[in-house]
Amino acid sequence: MSQTTNPFLDQFAKMMTDAAGVASSAKREVDSLVKSQIDRLLRDADVVTREEFEAVRQMAALARDENEKLSTKILALEAKLGING
Repeated sequence: MSQTTNPFLDQFAKMMTDAAGVASSAKREVDSLVKSQIDRLLRDADVVTREEFEAVRQMAALARDENEKLSTKILALEAKLGING
């Protein structure tokens, strides 16, 4: 079986290849645009970063621990002084 080239099929294959390239390029551009819009919205909404959130969470945990220690000391002093609190 000999191979022959069909100009119509060759042209059609080239068009499909070009269309796939254009679609891929358009997808990248849309992805980039969506990402930049989301970044802008988050920046404008003044959303905290993960690092900031974790730092504040750690500070709150330390403050709770300190509060518990101080409460225990106060209860011990009140008991020593005979104060019913």
